[in-house]
Amino acid sequence: MALRLSSPLSLAFSPSRPSISSTRLQHSHLNHSSARLRISSSHSTPFTALTTNTNTVADQPNSTPTSETFDWFSHWYPLALLRDLDKRAPKGLMVLGLDVVIWWDRVEGAWKVFNDRCPHRLAPLSEGRIDHQGRLQCVYHGWCFDSAGKCKYIPQAPALGPPVHKNEKACIAVYPSIEQNGLLWFWPNSSPQYKDIMHTTRPPYIPELDDPSFVSILTTREVLYGYEALTENILDPSHVPYAHYGLMDLQKKEDPGRYASTAFILNFIYQYSIFAHTNLGIPLSNKYTHPFTVETDREGGTPIELTIENSDISGFGAKQDGGYHKFIAPCVYYFSIYKDHSKNSETASWNEPRLVNPVMCIPVRPGKSRIISLTSRNFATWADKFIPRWYIHIGANLVIDSDLFLLHAQEQRVASEGISNWHNSCYVPTKSDAMVIAFRTWLRKYSNNQVNWGTKEFTPLPAPVSKEQLMNRYWSHVVHCKSCSRALRALKFIKVSLQVVSIALIGILAATSHSLTSNSTKTIAVIIAVLCFFASNWLSQFIYKTFYYQDYNHAIFRTSRTLFNRIVGAF
Repeated sequence: MALRLSSPLSLAFSPSRPSISSTRLQHSHLNHSSARLRISSSHSTPFTALTTNTNTVADQPNSTPTSETFDWFSHWYPLALLRDLDKRAPKGLMVLGLDVVIWWDRVEGAWKVFNDRCPHRLAPLSEGRIDHQGRLQCVYHGWCFDSAGKCKYIPQAPALGPPVHKNEKACIAVYPSIEQNGLLWFWPNSSPQYKDIMHTTRPPYIPELDDPSFVSILTTREVLYGYEALTENILDPSHVPYAHYGLMDLQKKEDPGRYASTAFILNFIYQYSIFAHTNLGIPLSNKYTHPFTVETDREGGTPIELTIENSDISGFGAKQDGGYHKFIAPCVYYFSIYKDHSKNSETASWNEPRLVNPVMCIPVRPGKSRIISLTSRNFATWADKFIPRWYIHIGANLVIDSDLFLLHAQEQRVASEGISNWHNSCYVPTKSDAMVIAFRTWLRKYSNNQVNWGTKEFTPLPAPVSKEQLMNRYWSHVVHCKSCSRALRALKFIKVSLQVVSIALIGILAATSHSLTSNSTKTIAVIIAVLCFFASNWLSQFIYKTFYYQDYNHAIFRTSRTLFNRIVGAF
């Protein structure tokens, strides 16, 4: 699979200012150092162009831990897709072990991110509601809070008594937040020093996602394996033809000696060399001293040449033949593919047909993480007018399901070997694993091989769970996606309607006098009733597999090309 890098300016900050959620911070929730990664401090400053480095990851010096430590609580994290948030109700999420609640402040016209616990008795505010004055209300005892986190009303406090609602203990911690690229981001530190952090440091900006000539497919999913396993998997291109076999179309690059056409030529040279040595006394070449065999598989995996560049505390880049990858710590991965693989970032224009797929890898807690995938393209844009978003998510969920159990089990095994023993436990001899090694080296060097969960204390990695729990799409995706939630409700209504029609027709035929109904009418009614029954039964199975659970067995699973792949073609 040849990957192409967009113009270096494709990761620059846009001249247009993203909308910022105004926040006021009441008291410190965390007190971490401010050693934060600065990808850019202004809109006019693009990412620094990466320079060529011929060393592979394994050859890079200084991979041992250093005095420079990555501060996990001094970076922006994407919370949710804006299009999937409901302005009518608060939404609770966890990031970095922090429980936060997202709610729409209609007074300021902005999304707010609060600590998700009422100061009264620590009930989750995400189970609350927005009251008639636009305030966030805890439904346990009715306490109300404004956009600055100040308590404005305590029903149990006498109106003529002391103003206990003004006490600092009645306030909620407010996190800085910003809207960018169709995402709501938040800064996981409510210390006063970060009150105006959005004016000095902003999340990595991806201009393709806001370019009207591109169309974007956005999806999110929570998975029961940790941030480390998720990020490692996203940075591993060589697993795609195997773990996602049949789900993604990839252009195959022939590896010398692996295919019949090449092996035939090499074997001819071998036979000629033996003949020349035996009959003419010509010395044998070191390259052709044994016959060549053909070693292939159905998936067609091939070597991938990856060269790591500019690896430091802020992340790293990886150069590939005709392409480029970039990991921006802690959670952004970006790559771009040109439809015409003969193009590259130097010869192609901005409007050259290409597909961009940034992926956000978000740490939730040990053993759980969240994926936000943002696929954008500037060709076949007409397809989005006809293909509903929920239908495209079927394919996206299949891709995630296809290696979900593998990663869950792999994480358990890595944990049993010891988090500091990854480099000794895993055998990674090929350059295809360069980005995986680079990430594990980055994690060891700057964060002691693990995510820093701050003051949160977690038990060890949760015990393994069943496939039904791992691949439950409803709680991991559907409840977070407006498109899939609406589609589920609509399909359930159609299913029930088909059942009603089937039963009603049979009932009408049974109650109707034989003399009032012709045989042809009866036949048609029976056929319709039977068709409605089978359609309802099929729809019931479709709903279950699409929105709840579908097992994935690599040994027997077969799938045809998805509609999306038929439109965009192979990459």
